[in-house]
Amino acid sequence: MQLERIRTQIAATQQWRGTPLGEAGDMSALERRQAHAVLGRKIRPAGVLILLVERDDAFNVVLTQRTAHLHDHAGQISFPGGRQDEEDADIVATALRESTEEIGTDSTRIEVVGTLPNYVTVTAYEVTPVVAASAPQHYRVDPFEVADVFEVPLAHLLDEANWRRDSFMREGKRREYWAVPWRERYIWGATAGMLRTFREVLLHEPQND
Repeated sequence: MQLERIRTQIAATQQWRGTPLGEAGDMSALERRQAHAVLGRKIRPAGVLILLVERDDAFNVVLTQRTAHLHDHAGQISFPGGRQDEEDADIVATALRESTEEIGTDSTRIEVVGTLPNYVTVTAYEVTPVVAASAPQHYRVDPFEVADVFEVPLAHLLDEANWRRDSFMREGKRREYWAVPWRERYIWGATAGMLRTFREVLLHEPQND
C-alpha cells in the first residue's frame, strides 16, 4: 500500500470520529468514558506514534515491548508514546517527543500522515494514534521503559487470517479482545485494538458510505 493511499484513507476518518466505525476495542470510546466517569476517574490525554518504516518497497510498523517493572501494561507490546505534557504544542508533538525519548527516533526525519480516532484505555488514558512515515531509523531504547523495539510488516496486519478474538474472565464476565500474534510476540489489548482500527481505516471503501 502506497503512502498517498494511506493518507487518503486516514483523511476520510474525520467523519467517523465518535462512531463505532474504526473503534476496535472491546468497548467504544464513549462506553469507556462513561465507565471511568462512574468510577470517578479523570481521563488523561496521551499520544502514540504508529510509525511506518519503509523497507524493500513495503512498510513495517514499529512496536516496543515494555519493561517488566512498569506500573501500567508491564511487559506488554505497545507503540512508542505516552501522556501529554503541558509543554507539548499538541498531541502530535506528544507522540513525537515520547518516541524520541523511548526509542531515539529523529523527529526531523518523520513525516506525519494523520491521526486515527481516539482510543480510551482501561487505565483512563484517551489515546490519539498519530500515523507517520520515515526511512529506517537507528533505535536507541530507554532501558527503563523499553525492553525491546521491533517491526511488524504492515502486510501482516492487513491480512485478516492473522487476527483473532481472544478472551478472559473478569468479575465473572467474559471479555473479548483483538489479538494479532507476530512470530513469538503476542500483540493484544489496546495496541491490537488501535492496529485493528488502523486496518479498518486502510481497507475501508468510501463509496460504500
